[in-house]
Amino acid sequence: MTNILEQLKERPLVFDGAMGTMIYSKGVFINTCYEHLCVTNPKLISGIHEAYADGGADVIETNSYGANRLKLQTYGLADQLEAINRAAVKLARAAAGDDLFVAGSVGPCLKSDQLFDERMTDELADVFREHMGVLADEGVDLFMLETFTHVKEAQLAAKIGQALGVPVFVSVTVGKDGETRRGEKIEHIVDALNNDPNVDCIGINCGIGPAAAFSVAERALPHTTKPFTVMANAGVPQEVEGRMIYMTTPEYFTEYAKNMIQIGVRGVGGCCGTTPEHIAMMAKAVKSMSGVKKHVAISHYEEALPDIKVVPMADKCAFAAKLARGEKVTSVEITPPRSIDLKPMLDKCRLCKDAQIDAINIPDGPRASARISPMVAALTIEREVGIETVLHYCCRDRNLIGMQSDLLGGYAGGLRNYLIITGDPPKLGYYPDSTPVFDVDAVGLTQVVHNLNHGRDVGGNPINPPTGILIGVGANPCAVEPELELEHYLNKIRAGAEYAITQPIFDPEALLRFLDAAEAKGGSIPVVAGVWPLVSFRNAEFLNTEVPGVEVPAAILERMSRAKTKEDGRKVGIEIAREICESIADRVAGYQVSAPFGIVELALQVLE
Repeated sequence: MTNILEQLKERPLVFDGAMGTMIYSKGVFINTCYEHLCVTNPKLISGIHEAYADGGADVIETNSYGANRLKLQTYGLADQLEAINRAAVKLARAAAGDDLFVAGSVGPCLKSDQLFDERMTDELADVFREHMGVLADEGVDLFMLETFTHVKEAQLAAKIGQALGVPVFVSVTVGKDGETRRGEKIEHIVDALNNDPNVDCIGINCGIGPAAAFSVAERALPHTTKPFTVMANAGVPQEVEGRMIYMTTPEYFTEYAKNMIQIGVRGVGGCCGTTPEHIAMMAKAVKSMSGVKKHVAISHYEEALPDIKVVPMADKCAFAAKLARGEKVTSVEITPPRSIDLKPMLDKCRLCKDAQIDAINIPDGPRASARISPMVAALTIEREVGIETVLHYCCRDRNLIGMQSDLLGGYAGGLRNYLIITGDPPKLGYYPDSTPVFDVDAVGLTQVVHNLNHGRDVGGNPINPPTGILIGVGANPCAVEPELELEHYLNKIRAGAEYAITQPIFDPEALLRFLDAAEAKGGSIPVVAGVWPLVSFRNAEFLNTEVPGVEVPAAILERMSRAKTKEDGRKVGIEIAREICESIADRVAGYQVSAPFGIVELALQVLE
């Protein structure tokens, strides 16, 4: 197997999640020595390791965090140190097989509020040498020194690890403020570890949830040239009927993991509160990102060739004309079917046309699902119903040549209005074995369409006549990391975006803040607000907790919770959607209303 440090250079790695949380969930009391379970209940520990391995973890940590002499003697188990640690490695290795790495978990000896006394150095060195020596002898691929709060203690253990010939990863614990309990800042900690030749990789774990961990990672990364890892907790635990429960969902956790990879973190995993479900979803996302090759650079052609006439925005289509005149536009999102029967979809579109809706919004494989070609669906709708479509077009499934062919062919067939999106990686959907393409992302594809509109193909060759595609892009005012989303949005505008459609908006103030921030930086294009009429409290709760970028305020959740019948839920949901539309009317160019569960009538009631 390739050395783990070499692997980190090639791609980000996924570490496993919490061990203690999983053991506790199996009914084991906290006054039990969890490490001893490697000997007394190996089946339990093996099952946890296997769940993480099956979930897609690249690194399996041994259940040996506290298996040192000092910790074991409090349980009267110091004489079993070797047996426990050897069993811990064997159980992890059995789950890891030949394809995954095994990390020897080593915890600190000192408590976070203790002082590091130099007179303790020799004793601590003996403790670490004894503990780590067994792990190394049993064949771990790396040492994971985790949850350390004293830099000198971590460096002492790292020196011993290097002497044993095993790569050393040091992970420290800080609070939301990026400081240890004794006030040492993450920047100073990382500086010290970065200059230590015994430390191969630096990271943070435990203590904080994904949002705070992301902020700390942003502060830490400029201070190191070594790989950096993050193993956050599943949020802040809440007391529920006497038990401390971690509330962060796998999807929310995954969104932060993706953002961490984007800023340069090379390894992500989970600490307290995380489960195999958290790791499985995160692994799919991270490995999808890992498979994305370097995006093809797309040159920007602002000026058309002398003999090429660029189509003005107002002349592109009816939807564009209304936007150009400053008139409100309306669209309803209808997802193409999974079957070849288009009649139900067309019937819904006819209802929208009768209601004088401007366009039908056609998603492109949402959640990486396989459906009838959205382009075929759009062409059929426009031909048989006579209503304009907004065709979502994503980068996931086609290379640049295929995308150009589609864009030219769709335009020749009469499609004028496109929403350019990156697309969900296949591993997030029902077809995890599918291969993503991603020659470009939404910014790059926006640039491609802009160039086609200016008479240039992907290679810069002349195209005459040029296309006259109305270029729409997505925007997410409630993104997990708003600054990154804002910059991405501005890059889309710079690439040639002419209007935007947002994710469903439940917090009007968040949208207004986003628009203010964008306009302050020169990002002024018409924005169509996404609107989702809620149908029940359960529906509202699901969107709030499971769908990244969607935040449902507590006041709305409370209103939906008071609806006791299906009819009441839908009525309240429509009322809320109408109120949202009214509150943002003077700042948006129109509304895209989703049809929950395909019920177009609910969307139309919002727009009445």
